[in-house]
Amino acid sequence: MTVAAVFLDRDGVINVDSGYVGDWDSFVFLPGVIEAMRTLCESGYALVVVTNQSGIGRGFYTEEDFHILTEHMCKELSQHGVSIAGVYFCPHLPEATLAHYRKTCDCRKPQPGLIHRAVKELDIDLARSAMVGDKDSDMQAALAAGIPHRYQVTNGEASADCNAVSDLPDACRALLATA
Repeated sequence: MTVAAVFLDRDGVINVDSGYVGDWDSFVFLPGVIEAMRTLCESGYALVVVTNQSGIGRGFYTEEDFHILTEHMCKELSQHGVSIAGVYFCPHLPEATLAHYRKTCDCRKPQPGLIHRAVKELDIDLARSAMVGDKDSDMQAALAAGIPHRYQVTNGEASADCNAVSDLPDACRALLATA
């Protein structure tokens, strides 16, 4: 049976985007995020993190560092009743400092590859799903994947055909109001 999901960008949506967050000591949850994520879980949504991590390709931190941070994040969320169904990341970019990450791929947003992989592995029903991101590339990936509900965390205008929200709790309220 397929599940509805909320796809979440990480930096700028779940945590403070202080630039290339690659270790737990630099990771700070944004206000109200844990409660909003718990509400989404309790409402039947699978939570899926889809994040570009160019800091890996730029050599600022390693994939291992990313996995350690992710483990800490998921453990902290779990202690507050939040279950993360999956975390998908892209370390690639055409101008990567480290040669083995230097490429154009289908997993780097705005391409929808991370979302497609999650849909296949987690049996997600995109027609009942949503995306919350803070960048145009998040919204473009969601649109390309066919996600109908798109919420952009912004202080200004949202991308075309997306809903502008102030933060994840605001997106949570908006999504649940349409359900």
